[in-house]
Amino acid sequence: MMNLEALKGKKIILGITGSIAAYKSALLTRLLIKAGAEVQIIMTSAAVNFITPLTFSTLSKRPVFIEVANGDGWNNHVELGLWADAMVIAPITATTLSKMASGLCNNMLVATYLSARCPVFFAPAMDLDMWVHPATLRNIEHLISYGNHLIPVGFGELASGLVGAGRMAEPELIVKFLSDFFTDDIPQDLAGKKAIITAGPTYEAIDPVRFIGNRSSGKMGIAIAENMAKRGAEVHLILGPSRLSTSEKGITTINVETAQQMYEAAIDLFPNVDIAVLAAAVADYRPKNTAHEKIKKKSDNMTLDLEKTFDIAAHLGKEKKAHQFTIGFALETNNEVENAKGKCQRKNFDFIVLNSLQDKGAGFNHDTNKVTLIDKYNNLEEFELKTKLEVAEDIINKIVSLSDS
Repeated sequence: MMNLEALKGKKIILGITGSIAAYKSALLTRLLIKAGAEVQIIMTSAAVNFITPLTFSTLSKRPVFIEVANGDGWNNHVELGLWADAMVIAPITATTLSKMASGLCNNMLVATYLSARCPVFFAPAMDLDMWVHPATLRNIEHLISYGNHLIPVGFGELASGLVGAGRMAEPELIVKFLSDFFTDDIPQDLAGKKAIITAGPTYEAIDPVRFIGNRSSGKMGIAIAENMAKRGAEVHLILGPSRLSTSEKGITTINVETAQQMYEAAIDLFPNVDIAVLAAAVADYRPKNTAHEKIKKKSDNMTLDLEKTFDIAAHLGKEKKAHQFTIGFALETNNEVENAKGKCQRKNFDFIVLNSLQDKGAGFNHDTNKVTLIDKYNNLEEFELKTKLEVAEDIINKIVSLSDS
């Protein structure tokens, strides 16, 4: 039975090469979208001779990439490689197999493949003589040895006697292969655990129209919540005002707007949870008085009288029991490590996730992040730039390792 839930929210690059089987990729795109995945199409210049980019842009609701550089500017294959949870090349021709195996990077598709840090799957399409040729078999074996995943027709083995050998696997079989991969790939090491995650910004009203806020999107906190739920935890996501949301099974979302509302939700839930991850960018101050009507412009200057909000992390740190874990975040611009260490101690975190606005691709509104984990004993673990889904996995792996120790 196919578990389509495993594909929900997955970011998938679908590469299409110059084969008559390219028409099947339209159905594959449709099935992936129906399963809840986000699909980004990359076509080779030969593929457009078999099916139009317009077909795929209509199905995926995204522009189709063909060239690294075009009239609109530069298409960043590195960012695409970081963005994706999986890369699927279906159909893949003997020519593209050879380029990928040898690293011959002369088009957008192979450039993205060489930059990808996600699992890569390929479904060949060629006639039987080409399929069984030693050069083709050698290239396939090279790609498998690099950690890539072959999707032959019927999921069969490399063999010249395979019925339909060389024919592209049917779209339904490719979707099943992907869903099985992601289902089997998720450990259930948080089964029975309860967690709260705070995410997003808070908005502190000045009047009915204006507010004090920040640029947090909630992506990082939502990624942590979804990863925890997939690994078996019962998750309460306390989400500030954000355009993002989640429909992941196992997550109960509590929507809040202000720091006070987030504080009340957190202290209410905390006594009954095992883990608290405080990823929200909570306002430190709010207007002391909120106007009930829109403030009219009367002079060149305006002064706001601000007061401190309640410190969620500090309160939970004081209330924390021996079996509970609390994890915080520090977004810094200077003296990053020392500031994060100090915050970790003050808030009684088990560890803190440091990210700096000085690092390109990190911080608010990016799909990527570059973090350093600092535990309460001042041990540091630095990570390279990764997708926020990968960062979420690193954070949760750290939590699991602490709970097992």
